[in-house]
Amino acid sequence: MPLFADLPDAELVAVASVAFEVELGSGQALATEGGLGHALFAIESGTADVVIEGATVRKIGTGDVVGEIAVLATPPDPFAAPEVADAGRRTASVVATSPMKLIGLFRRDVWDLDQRAPIAVGRLRARVEENLARDAERAKSKDRGRDEQGGSPGPG
Repeated sequence: MPLFADLPDAELVAVASVAFEVELGSGQALATEGGLGHALFAIESGTADVVIEGATVRKIGTGDVVGEIAVLATPPDPFAAPEVADAGRRTASVVATSPMKLIGLFRRDVWDLDQRAPIAVGRLRARVEENLARDAERAKSKDRGRDEQGGSPGPG
């Protein structure tokens, strides 16, 4: 996986020690917009649609990561048991368009990896920033389109 390909051996071992595999069939949902996000996923093989407010906003495939915003946008509650700590909300639905193999990392493990695999987590945080910027631009474009069609202006 490009995201983890050139990590130092110690970081690869740390990530591998907490990672799990998931397989999905075509048409199955990996994430639901607005739902709680307790894990993020790196796509090992297969493709999916990213859907926001009922519209497909992009297609993703091998090497892409999903679920990182919900997992990394809200820090874990230091007083809650890792199994019950609340997670962030999913910003999009993700629906498989082919059979998929994914590598998953639970939220509690990602936050633990911050100490054991800082390069890997830094790359995930960079993905969060990229995707939040893309989502903000999409929302701006949507608001501009509404304004041009005579709709009510958006906030800001």
